[in-house]
Amino acid sequence: MLDQNTSAQLKTLLERLESPIEIVATLNGSDKSDKIKELVTEVAALSPQVTARFDGTNKRAPSFGIAKVGEQPRVNFAGLPMGHEFTSLILALLQVSGYAPKVSDEVLAQIKGLNLTSDFDVFVSLSCHNCPDVVQALNLIAIYNPDTTATMIDGAFFQDEVEERKIMAVPMLFQNGEHIGQGRMTLEEIIAKLDTGAAAKDAEKLNAKESFDVLVIGGGPAGNTSAIYAARKGIKTGIVAERFGGQVMDTMDIENYTSIQKTQGPKFAAEMEAHVREYGVDIMNLQKVSSIKGADETANGLVEVTLENGAKLESKTVILSTGARWREMNVPGEKEYKTRGVAYCPHCDGPLFKGKRVAVIGGGNSGVEAAIDLAGIVEHVTLVEFDTKLRADQVLQDKLNSLPNTTVIMNALSTEVVGDGSQVTALKYKDRATDEEHTVELAGIFVQIGLLPNTDFLKDSPVELSKRGEIVINERNETNVKGVFAAGDCTTVPYKQIIIATGEGAKASLSAFDYIIRSGQ
Repeated sequence: MLDQNTSAQLKTLLERLESPIEIVATLNGSDKSDKIKELVTEVAALSPQVTARFDGTNKRAPSFGIAKVGEQPRVNFAGLPMGHEFTSLILALLQVSGYAPKVSDEVLAQIKGLNLTSDFDVFVSLSCHNCPDVVQALNLIAIYNPDTTATMIDGAFFQDEVEERKIMAVPMLFQNGEHIGQGRMTLEEIIAKLDTGAAAKDAEKLNAKESFDVLVIGGGPAGNTSAIYAARKGIKTGIVAERFGGQVMDTMDIENYTSIQKTQGPKFAAEMEAHVREYGVDIMNLQKVSSIKGADETANGLVEVTLENGAKLESKTVILSTGARWREMNVPGEKEYKTRGVAYCPHCDGPLFKGKRVAVIGGGNSGVEAAIDLAGIVEHVTLVEFDTKLRADQVLQDKLNSLPNTTVIMNALSTEVVGDGSQVTALKYKDRATDEEHTVELAGIFVQIGLLPNTDFLKDSPVELSKRGEIVINERNETNVKGVFAAGDCTTVPYKQIIIATGEGAKASLSAFDYIIRSGQ
């Protein structure tokens, strides 16, 4: 199952094992069971520290668990952890043996302090680039909480359970059988979800911080670049981010960033964060801003930022780089069936609709690319476009039109997501030329209609917004509020691209530094 090169690399990695471990497989005689046995046997053969057993009693078969010798497995894989999940397997082997995880002492102390007694299940697809972070986080929590288990479940391996539990988006996370979250989540986000006192503790720490020279709001390409440029000036710099990495974390392939021929969003985001940390920037992740006051509104002439947990931060300057989010259709049924047939990431959730009929909403590059990708997985794709023509590049349109299992409907207004109470069953749309209503029976709807700026927290603030909700800036990235600058996809700058956001972040930071010098602060 493992090719020669992969086996050699894994053998080298297993030399780092801190203590003997066992891989305990639960088999049932199926073809899938044979594959599990083959993988377990091959891994065990690579190190004298690894023993394979085939007498497991896990409730899911076939599956396997990893444990120190003499202990019961707490880290389990119900499926073959290949593809994106192969790294999860490697880390599980090492960390179960006692190999130290690459997390801060503070985060590790938080994990140990959870004192959980829980069974976590996370449903994944092996093509999902968001799933490994969740799997690896739960594995780590199980390793350091002796009464807790974590199980990765490959939806393709356990399709009956996927159907029974109505899993229509991944990663999908359950604690003791109760749904507690879905989508990409970092280790810190999961800890915060499980630690009920985390918000109050965070607020206390944040309130104790001294004022900053530059405080960046947002952890995407614009925000990270702003922070790097500010920190390199030797001034006190901080980042407040609701989700470090931003929209890039949901981007599969990046092929148009100069000097990087091809990379993936999560990898690009991780490298951005590592770059920022090189300069000692104070990163405050998982924090959402609720309001902002300009320098003219405060007694001490500093910009004041209030977070949702009640904490207040002060800075000579603030750079708003909150990015954007997927635009929703805003039709009846969309919110009710989100993650139950309504999806926004074809790479992540597409495999869950194998052999089914789906729709893609949107005829731009994202929509047509999604339709092309899905056509190789599902039974049929219907692309629904509001305009009278597609807006995607011609090469993408030609590829779409060449596929036998796709249909394009143009000049159509999506009006309703229809479901049976548990999952999507159809999409209703209206022909804009005739006003005639139509219903397309399907199991999934992938929404690809652009982005909305993350500026809702500014609607009652003095910061000027455009009709689209974008922050209005000038050529120096200044807003209309003293001491407040902005950069990236949340602003009026056209063309929402990573490379443009990074350039705008640099400009905003240089402008903020110039403001500090000229204002004598």
